[in-house]
Amino acid sequence: MKKYLSLLIIFVNAVHCDAQSLPDFITKKIDNLFTKWNTTASPGCVVGVIRNDSLIYAKGFGMADLEHAIPITRSTIFYMASVSKQFTGYSIVLLARQGKIKLDEDIHVYLPWAPDFGKKITVRNLLNHTSGLRDDISLAEISGLGMDGMLTQDLAINIIKRQRTLNFNPGEQYAYSNSNYVLLAEIVKAACGLGFRAFADSAIFKPLGMTNSHFQDDYSELIKGRAFSYGALDSSHFNNIYQNVYTLGDGGLFTNLTDMAKWASNFTNPTAGDEKDITQLTEKGKLNKGEQINYALGISVGEYKGWREFSHGGGLAGYRTFVSIFPDLKMGFLVFSNVGNFNSTSKAHELADLFIVGKTTTEKVLTDSAMSVLKDTVLVKKLAGNYISDNGFQFTFRLSGGRAYIDRDGQSNLLRQNDKDTFSFVANPKIKFYFGKSSDKKTDGLFIPPGQLPQPFKKYDSNIKQTDEILKNYAGNYYSQELDCSYYIVVKKHQLLLTSNKYNDTEIVLAGEDNLIDKSGKLSHLKIIRNKKNNIKGFEVNSGRVMHLVFDKIK
Repeated sequence: MKKYLSLLIIFVNAVHCDAQSLPDFITKKIDNLFTKWNTTASPGCVVGVIRNDSLIYAKGFGMADLEHAIPITRSTIFYMASVSKQFTGYSIVLLARQGKIKLDEDIHVYLPWAPDFGKKITVRNLLNHTSGLRDDISLAEISGLGMDGMLTQDLAINIIKRQRTLNFNPGEQYAYSNSNYVLLAEIVKAACGLGFRAFADSAIFKPLGMTNSHFQDDYSELIKGRAFSYGALDSSHFNNIYQNVYTLGDGGLFTNLTDMAKWASNFTNPTAGDEKDITQLTEKGKLNKGEQINYALGISVGEYKGWREFSHGGGLAGYRTFVSIFPDLKMGFLVFSNVGNFNSTSKAHELADLFIVGKTTTEKVLTDSAMSVLKDTVLVKKLAGNYISDNGFQFTFRLSGGRAYIDRDGQSNLLRQNDKDTFSFVANPKIKFYFGKSSDKKTDGLFIPPGQLPQPFKKYDSNIKQTDEILKNYAGNYYSQELDCSYYIVVKKHQLLLTSNKYNDTEIVLAGEDNLIDKSGKLSHLKIIRNKKNNIKGFEVNSGRVMHLVFDKIK
């Protein structure tokens, strides 16, 4: 094995420009990773490996268009989804160098029509996803657009304009939101006098020779050579999943493997912009208290196998894309797919594993399960039960064999006890849980995710009685002024249903008295709001990319 790794390191350092430089055994290993999709009966993917400024491996697997039997090739056009964000970030960087945009300026300087939340939101907040703005795609779905409707730039902006509250105060935490990059595209337009599509074309695509790339600003425009979007019904049957989001900045980029290889090479040998621009693009964001986050200006900056990695993934409809760049190795790995059950991130890293040897490290990794053995299980037993946080995060704390576990979404996570009341994941010590009642005794602890504000949680009884009399307290018409839409909660056949004029009825269940879980996932988590008399006066949608969205109960 060591001999193989040594030979591989020598190969990676020696290869220069063309695909013929790849030894057959490496080509076969890459091909084997994607054998499952090497068929005319399935959608598939396109795969690229970049060394220095050369595409040393480029191959398509499966079909771009099943109905017309058109295969995927290196020239096939893919929708990039959120991979698009790094181009938006780079557009802002280029305009900042020209003095047309200041990253720490209030966004209202460029977008006077943007809603006023009474708090300063900067251009940098948008870039780093620290603005607190709710996600426009999630809001559109809640409002009733549905994933069969068409979300355009104009509609997204109108949704954002109606918002009056934020998920959190700007700079307090990181929370991914597509709204940030929709607004950044508008800032580019305001600052340069060109449409976002035109600016990206003139400032990035033309200098790099990306002749097959563009931001789509008209959803009806034809795209020659496009890979169509599919879902997997089973291993051999597929259906169409139509792309229905045509916003700019957060997504919108159509390109192919050959062009994206030129962009990836720009990170180590800039042609559009210069090294200072790349440095700024990949500068990690910071929260108000100085804590650094891994998200930079449209791209994530982290490590893989001890090496610096610039990366971003994208997913919408059936498209799954991932771009991974290792600047210190001058290598890049690109995987784009047109089928929804494809994991482009893991496949890109499997691809990288064929070329990259991990650095040796003396850092102690806290994965030894011996560290999880509890010294006092009597005290910890009292903590066992079901919990839910204000943002809808549900988990079960349990004991088994003298160890503590957090169970969520069918996965079990082993814990280590840091002190009497605080636990962390053995596999990821940065994720912590503090069990202790708040001063007002309204919460039973805090979930502490890295880079985000602690989330209070409360223990609840999953066996709470749910008689029709109790359930009727939740029934009613609920209206959101910020989305101008209504939902009804009704009692039918001894259970609660969420209904509207846009969607089919879905079951909702109680998680304690003040939390409702929407099983369809559209609203996901509804936190009940009560008046001083303890009567229900509304609920907040608190889930993921949308927080504190109020629906008032209409009598």
